[in-house]
Amino acid sequence: MKDPFADSVITLQVQGQQISARAGQTVAAAMLAAGRLSWRTTARGRRPRGVFCGIGVCFDCLVTVNGIRDIRACQRRATDGDVIEFQDEALPKIPGGE
Repeated sequence: MKDPFADSVITLQVQGQQISARAGQTVAAAMLAAGRLSWRTTARGRRPRGVFCGIGVCFDCLVTVNGIRDIRACQRRATDGDVIEFQDEALPKIPGGE
């Protein structure tokens, strides 16, 4: 049986840049195929993160999709026209802290 998504190309907007993906791919798979290995940094150490577990258990692949924060890129199927933004935030400063 032929894969119904095999020939379907969709377009995503990732950090303001358009990328092509195959219908049925997850957001993470689309970004990896486009050459992006990381799309988030840790709040404390500013270390790059992308796909770690790939099954939705960890939180390393979080992105904002169409304005909705904290979406696991490894679990969300990409849809034509999706706008993907990276979540790159520092921890809030604590008054009197370092």
